Amino acid sequence: MSCWETLADYGLRSLGIGERLLPRDNFTLCQQVVLIGSGLIWNVYFGVLALITGFFMAAAVAVGKASRRPLARKLSEWFIFVFRGSPLFIQIFFAYFLFLSLKQVSPVFDPFTSAWAGALVVLFLNTAAYSGEIFYGALLSVPRGDMEAADAYGLSGWTRFRRIVWPTMLRLAWPAYTNEAIFLFHATTLVYFSGFPAFQQRGDALYYASYFADKTFNPFVPYPILAVYFILLTLLIVGIFGWINRRLNRHLPQERRQRMRFRPNLLR
Repeated sequence: MSCWETLADYGLRSLGIGERLLPRDNFTLCQQVVLIGSGLIWNVYFGVLALITGFFMAAAVAVGKASRRPLARKLSEWFIFVFRGSPLFIQIFFAYFLFLSLKQVSPVFDPFTSAWAGALVVLFLNTAAYSGEIFYGALLSVPRGDMEAADAYGLSGWTRFRRIVWPTMLRLAWPAYTNEAIFLFHATTLVYFSGFPAFQQRGDALYYASYFADKTFNPFVPYPILAVYFILLTLLIVGIFGWINRRLNRHLPQERRQRMRFRPNLLR
């Protein structure tokens, strides 16, 4: 089987398109590259959707934590504490069994026993908690002079938040938020590893890398392939977020613009 035939058979296998059976022997480098790359589709799916939805949830949580209303502040504080205080591995593990139990109560929860919905909810809540803390810190760092200038122009309430507080908060939070986005995409590898089963072996990149490592008894081929894929994905994220960062800081003098710095989270 040529590499082009392998790509045609297994390129979209993680989505259920193409050859159903996984190769059982005589594994080629092309098969490993193609199948692990096919699984990466799910990692991108989880990362993109969780990041987009979690962004808006994080903004609401940050505003709630900075609110003068005790109920909103406490709810935001406890939400952040719970999801930042427990490992993501455990969150995914317990979420799967929670959704299985809820499925017995109502069929409405049936989709959430599948990774595409259930794991996405966990990743969404987790990144919303971490990003909410980042945005909250940026809210507290908004310069007092900006607020005084807004008062001088007669801006208050929603208008002040939309035109002064919100853009300044994003500008201050964006470098740290970029690191959170990178970690979120890396954390998607925990979905099939920790809880949700892969339907018909349609797993993510780590699922296929582990499959080849188990079959060949040689982890030094599939896992480096997996690492290269995630390095390329990280470079793409840094590029996109760096462009957004430049747009957020385009009104500032060159010497005051914040530069993007990648600081990997060694402990989560």
